[in-house]
Amino acid sequence: MKKSTIFSILCIVLFIPATLYLGTTLPGRWYYLTSTLIIIETMIPFFLVFESRKPQARELVTIAVMAAIAAVSRMAFAFIPHFKPITAIIMITGMAFGAQAGFLTGTIAAFASNFAFGQGPWTPWQMMAYGMGGFLAGLVFYKRNLTKNPLLNAIIRAVFGFICIMIGVGPLLDASTIFTTGSVINWPFVWSILISGLPVNLTHGVACFLTLLLFSNPLLDKLDRIKTKYGMMEAGNRGI
Repeated sequence: MKKSTIFSILCIVLFIPATLYLGTTLPGRWYYLTSTLIIIETMIPFFLVFESRKPQARELVTIAVMAAIAAVSRMAFAFIPHFKPITAIIMITGMAFGAQAGFLTGTIAAFASNFAFGQGPWTPWQMMAYGMGGFLAGLVFYKRNLTKNPLLNAIIRAVFGFICIMIGVGPLLDASTIFTTGSVINWPFVWSILISGLPVNLTHGVACFLTLLLFSNPLLDKLDRIKTKYGMMEAGNRGI
């Protein structure tokens, strides 16, 4: 396993949860500091990929553009409660450029979009949740088509996205409510939050499913052409 992937896993299971926990112990608007630390922690494995080659500015620009598209997609559908294509765009970035790029895109997109929706104690948790979606998509699908049928590949990606929302991203988003609003955390309180979050996660999952089904093939084709045209991510056949 690559060094950058190992460090990313450590960030997800150790460093970022520790940052989230320590952030809740700070007074005032601690979430700004926590959000900044999470972005730094997600950038470290991203730049570890560049240790064997010179980074290209166009690679960083492409990731920034995908994060901007993800953030805008969340704003564009704000009139439909909880319908969030943002996670699907983040997942497509992970599928195209690798797990680390997916996680970085998710954290930046969550932070950037909250300048429109409002920053708060939920922001670091959203960064973690959206980043996790991009990371898992990159691990499963980067440089990998499971079949030779494009439509079937899109369906597989869409089903993966829906399941990922329901059992991963959604519960992580619910965790922000559990840890930031509960004065006493116990199992009845946790279950009440998780159950009340099911309709929200279902709508989010449907948005992710439809976006991946309709747009994953054309977007991945365009991103692959960009990588081929500009020689991006070539060294050692390694993904970001």
